[in-house]
Amino acid sequence: MLAQDRESLPPIHGHGLGKTAYERHQPEQTLLYQLVEAHYPALVDQLAQQGKSLPDHVHQEFEAYLKCGRLEHGFLRVRCDKCHFERLVAFSCKKRGFCPSCGARRMAETAALLADEVFPDVPLRQWVISFPFPLRYLFAAYPQAMGKVLGIVYRAISTHLIHKAGLSLRDGATGAVTLIQRFGSALNLNIHFHILFLDGVYVYRDNRPPRFRRVKAPDKGELEELVQLISQRVGRSYRIAVGSQQGQKAFMIRTIRPLERPDPGLEWVAKANGFSMHAGVSCEGHQKEKRERLCRYISRPAVAVPRLSLSSTGKVVYTLKTPYRDGTTQVAFEPVDFVARLAALVPKPRVNLTRYHGVLAPNHRWRGLVTPARRGKGVKSIANAEVHTPAERHAAMTWAQRLKRVFSIDIEVC
Repeated sequence: MLAQDRESLPPIHGHGLGKTAYERHQPEQTLLYQLVEAHYPALVDQLAQQGKSLPDHVHQEFEAYLKCGRLEHGFLRVRCDKCHFERLVAFSCKKRGFCPSCGARRMAETAALLADEVFPDVPLRQWVISFPFPLRYLFAAYPQAMGKVLGIVYRAISTHLIHKAGLSLRDGATGAVTLIQRFGSALNLNIHFHILFLDGVYVYRDNRPPRFRRVKAPDKGELEELVQLISQRVGRSYRIAVGSQQGQKAFMIRTIRPLERPDPGLEWVAKANGFSMHAGVSCEGHQKEKRERLCRYISRPAVAVPRLSLSSTGKVVYTLKTPYRDGTTQVAFEPVDFVARLAALVPKPRVNLTRYHGVLAPNHRWRGLVTPARRGKGVKSIANAEVHTPAERHAAMTWAQRLKRVFSIDIEVC
């Protein structure tokens, strides 16, 4: 069956003839779509009465989302060459804010790219860095500041790994990929970094191929030193003044008792001056499935539709994936406030939320030698090799490949 790339990734599937079969995604039947359709105009009117308005790119995000997956706004007709069976596939919005369908598609595609073509078969460790509230607001308003702070964070961690391996910055290099997430577990604006670091250092000596040298996992003391160093360096670059908070905290719903015992995961967490660092999740080089799951986690979309519901009083209730230590399991919003939270999650145009560092960066001299795709500097061209255009080398997965990889749906089977 033929397939093209302008589509909406369907999260709904059923079974036909004992096999997983494709069913068209119907976004208009989801609670998220119904809330946006009903209350986005109310948010616009409310802001207009205050003499305010949403940025143009936020308006475009909402308008595109309301057309995403709807057949009346355009579709492809996919036809089987053998039995002539046809399906209609609606166009997708391809936005980066809160669309669950396009976010799931981007998550699957990003994870496949990182797991198959970028990360070598060496140990990885996830470093999660969160920031004080004033810095989060600064990043949202001025994305260039976010890039400068990310550079400070990467240099601090990479220097620590190289020195821990007993090398100088001249003799060793590490690498990482950063996914910048804009949302917290309660759909709040919480810009923070998920950085997948190579859990070691590449050594390049005597014109021999780079050799990977693993380092031990960081202990509590090392994490505390790192987060203190990062907070000091960022503090010298940006003087943070904390003012009055205009927004109100979401209404918390506690349905379980507060956690009294110490959290065992705290040994991998360090905090200083409003900064927080976590480095407790890792995977081995041979754990390819775990590596891809980790890549999907850090590139996941903001909104999990199954955790969204309405209360008997008409409030929007969002269930937390993991309860807070005080027993909070859900947060509740007025519908217009919920839509306003979605608006805050929309990134500005032309702000790259995926960043490559060190030996995994496009222009690093060792990239072609260490990455599975063997693209980049350091790889000599092979005579008589098959020549591909840049578009062919970097082609995204087709719609059929994405469905089969994520949901085990074979769209080519009628």
